[in-house]
Amino acid sequence: MRACARTIVSAPIESVWTIVADPERVLSFMSGVTRWEVADDQATGLGARYRMLFRIGSAEVGGLIEVVEWDEPRELAWTSVTGVDQRGRWRLRETSGGGTSVEIRLAYGVAGSGLLGWLAERLAGPRVSSHLRTSVQQLKGLVEQEQLRERAAARRAARTS
Repeated sequence: MRACARTIVSAPIESVWTIVADPERVLSFMSGVTRWEVADDQATGLGARYRMLFRIGSAEVGGLIEVVEWDEPRELAWTSVTGVDQRGRWRLRETSGGGTSVEIRLAYGVAGSGLLGWLAERLAGPRVSSHLRTSVQQLKGLVEQEQLRERAAARRAARTS
């Protein structure tokens, strides 16, 4: 199964990347993700590994994932090493107005073949899609709120100078 969500964030691409690429911040905007922990000595970049769990209904599924693409500040992609078969990608692009187009893609499969695997994927699909839509909206709110705070701090600093 595949799911995708998009939004436009009113902030420079570097500001969005700073949050998307920080494993310490994933739980602050990723809907449905209940665990995202650095699994080895490398916290970010190509080859970084994370233990992650994703809530689908009453179940938490996931496993160990590894970053397989890291093109700062535009692309971050991962694939599963153990657990649920999955591939994910954050795709950031600058917009003409100085904002950032944000897209998250997730492809996943349930272990095992046959009717039960197919049925599990179909039942999870709407929930996964909903989580991705919520995630990009929460990311948008988080980044835009930080931009407002930075501008307010700059105004205060300018007044005291």
